[in-house]
Amino acid sequence: MELGRHPFTEGDVAAVGGRMSQGLQIEVLRRGEKVVLAGRLDNRSAPVVRTLLHTAIEDGVGDLLVHVGQLEIWDAGGLGVLVGAHRKARQCDRRLVLTDVPPRQLRLLRATRLSRMLTVQPLAVA
Repeated sequence: MELGRHPFTEGDVAAVGGRMSQGLQIEVLRRGEKVVLAGRLDNRSAPVVRTLLHTAIEDGVGDLLVHVGQLEIWDAGGLGVLVGAHRKARQCDRRLVLTDVPPRQLRLLRATRLSRMLTVQPLAVA
């Protein structure tokens, strides 16, 4: 799949940066409503994720659910993308909701106080 200015439609699955363990996999479950991110959200994958999230925000209504439970690593660039998408969602009268946030990333969000800004649903413990 070409990842230039792709509109990311429902059912799309894309890989950024090569193999799953070294890159990011994106799956659009419901266009404008639900996205799954897996792998690494870092400076390398940030431009594609930014495009994806901004497109999803513009294409839908209500909450945009971003499942992050399968993300291995978030760096400052990745956090910046999430904050930018949050701001874009607010401008469009929407809400960006991070779902299935693992404990490690939840601690990062709390340490940076981004958990106060972003809507976060921790990973459900069975």
